[in-house]
Amino acid sequence: MKNILQTIVAAKKKEVEEKKSQFDLDWFKFFSIDFERKCISLKENLLKERSTGIIAEFKRRSPSKGWFKNTDCSAPEIVTGYEKFGAVGVSILSDTEFFGGGLHDITVCRAACEIPILQKDFIIDEIQLQEAKAYGADVILLIAAVLSPNRVEALALEAKKYGMEVLLELHEASEIDHICDAIDMVGVNNRDLKTFTVDINRSIALSKKIPSDKIKVAESGIDTVETIRIFREEGFKGFLIGEKFMKEDDPVGEFETFVQQLKQG
Repeated sequence: MKNILQTIVAAKKKEVEEKKSQFDLDWFKFFSIDFERKCISLKENLLKERSTGIIAEFKRRSPSKGWFKNTDCSAPEIVTGYEKFGAVGVSILSDTEFFGGGLHDITVCRAACEIPILQKDFIIDEIQLQEAKAYGADVILLIAAVLSPNRVEALALEAKKYGMEVLLELHEASEIDHICDAIDMVGVNNRDLKTFTVDINRSIALSKKIPSDKIKVAESGIDTVETIRIFREEGFKGFLIGEKFMKEDDPVGEFETFVQQLKQG
């Protein structure tokens, strides 16, 4: 029986092949009038003094939890709220089939906010990188579990050609060798992508194996301010949080309250 990750990647391969049959690799360079736009640096924002370190996520649904917000939900309204109350960046789920998102969400949010946008998707091919830049992404996510070390390096170097930063996501110690010079930030996902269960100790266990010159980002399963404080003690600068806010009727209000609590500490 396939696990969730295998199912998603199999679907993504079909999606990419269909895209490549319709568009030449360089088509997106000419499609977007903003392709030469200078990207906003998430890395710099994470290193700023008194930064919250929070990369707040806009996600309509997940394969394990179902829908948080319907397709009519306004991405710009939520993302600009995140920005107003201290998010250093926003993560936007652009996968449609499993997460209910779309590249249009990135475009409309890029026009509405001034903080970096991380496109969160399952990137396996160069055409997706040009597409990400064309639609307004500043940072792309590469997932070690679905790529070889050589592919991570090749895709990261390609992303750099377009001025985008790269966040590499790890899940276990065996993936440490996926880290290369072209990677800007290393995230450790507390959620097992095979089962979607969460273990917040995953980031802490892996943190000591990540090279000291890489910015560390904890991903998923962060529900309390105390958890962020623990991660900070372990050298983490970034904290990607999505479901905690998106599952609420008022994601922005929940985010504002969370940041206030964080600042009190």
